Amino acid sequence: MNDPFSNLKNSMKKSIFKDFSFSNERKSAVKEVIRMNQSQQQFHSWEIKTIIAILECIQYESKDGYNISIQLFQKNELTFQENEGQLYILLHLLENKEILTSNWLNKKKYYSLNSKGKKYLATYKQDSKQDLSLKHLIEEASL
Repeated sequence: MNDPFSNLKNSMKKSIFKDFSFSNERKSAVKEVIRMNQSQQQFHSWEIKTIIAILECIQYESKDGYNISIQLFQKNELTFQENEGQLYILLHLLENKEILTSNWLNKKKYYSLNSKGKKYLATYKQDSKQDLSLKHLIEEASL
């Protein structure tokens, strides 16, 4: 992946900032703030049915993003039809909120439900009024 700040770094090397540097700790803190801001902005845009469909896809076995997208398409969940990259953003957000976990195997990232994700899915299936609970999850993810 290309460094999005390469032009900035090159410009800084040629200016009064040439001797200025950030510690790895500071760089990590800035990246975390950016990640949290993106998380807050994007999580509100997903529908509950989309999140449930993803949780159901990986309910019994781990799947990579491509196989999740195929299964969603088979379920007639077309949210990601025009932009599959959005699926990976949502998977990453769900992973950050510890609703699912991931493991790398043969250069593919496989997603699976953890106990928190299983609890949300089970609760949602037991009570059709759980839209409110899942809506709370979405709001909580934005904090």
